[in-house]
Amino acid sequence: MSMQRVLTVGVVGLGYWGPNLARNFEQLPGCRLGALCDLDPERLEKMRRLYPDAACYVSFNQMLEEANLDAVVVATPVHQHFPLGKAAMLAGKHVLIEKPLASNTAECEELIALAERCELTLMVGHIFVYSAAVQMIRRIIDSGDLGEIRYINSQRLSLGLFHNDINVVWDLAPHDLSMILYLLGRSPGAVNCQGHANITPGIEDVANVSLSFECGRFATIQSSWLEPRKVRQMTIVGSRQMIVYDDIEPLEKIRIHDTRIERPPHYETFGEFQYTYHYGDSFIPRLEQIEPLRQMCQHFIACSLSGAPPLSSGESGLEVVKILEACSKSLKANGGLISITETSQEHRSLSGVMVARRVNGGGNPGELHATRVV
Repeated sequence: MSMQRVLTVGVVGLGYWGPNLARNFEQLPGCRLGALCDLDPERLEKMRRLYPDAACYVSFNQMLEEANLDAVVVATPVHQHFPLGKAAMLAGKHVLIEKPLASNTAECEELIALAERCELTLMVGHIFVYSAAVQMIRRIIDSGDLGEIRYINSQRLSLGLFHNDINVVWDLAPHDLSMILYLLGRSPGAVNCQGHANITPGIEDVANVSLSFECGRFATIQSSWLEPRKVRQMTIVGSRQMIVYDDIEPLEKIRIHDTRIERPPHYETFGEFQYTYHYGDSFIPRLEQIEPLRQMCQHFIACSLSGAPPLSSGESGLEVVKILEACSKSLKANGGLISITETSQEHRSLSGVMVARRVNGGGNPGELHATRVV
């Protein structure tokens, strides 16, 4: 009788999100939480008391050498995603990296190429594509019940958490972008982004993103660290029906509205032309009450053990970072329309020398250390 394979996982970065990841990997079957890594000794000691069987490290390189891990989960600030993820894969570990995948397109592409070359799983933490609500919305869209998708509007607003290294678009919008790409099954061709830095000079804390798709679809994202209320809401407007998804709601996260505007197909005079407003019933579907983070961690375990491609693959992380780069360029252009393809090609050429230096000389895994999430 063969024994079931178990994935031994190490988590680096134990600030805001890392402890939640550690909790799930500790509890899930088919997995063992083997190591924890952070620069903060007090934070490490607290986690040691919670998970006494996990080895604790201040040095990331030491964890890679000593802990006998199969996989590494990176929950550090964004600028550490690439070097830590790369070092882990060079050490033969499967890697799950919190969103966004990396700081730029060139880094994402290098991580993807390295995962393919080493035959390792590379997954990005686009947690909401694993939620029962978003997966149900995808099924409803695919069924055609909403009709032609006209636009999507998403709001992610709250008071903080403020960051000093990334703006609100890079912090919050990856959630909305990953959901929109998953729901529509395609990437936008161009983006506008406007924002303002109210608290920290040079770091926008409120922003509006507009996405234009070649198929004629349109999406908007509002992100803010300066709102008195916590808002996590998305509206999907179709030609037949509309959906409001409110992630703050504990049970009734999705409301399907049988509401639409109909245009008369034929008319001869302006007096005959009238829109028809249809107001039907609203429906609240039943959803499984499963933590999306748990679903995501379970999926990472399964993909790492089986070799199956993950839902939130490195490629999906790359698509989100392409859009984020275009948003940054649009912000500098005072909200100008930016082609996402052109921006990623331009950034790739500018980043090529830096990446080559890291590959050929710098970026020695022995010089990398853990850092905690701020």
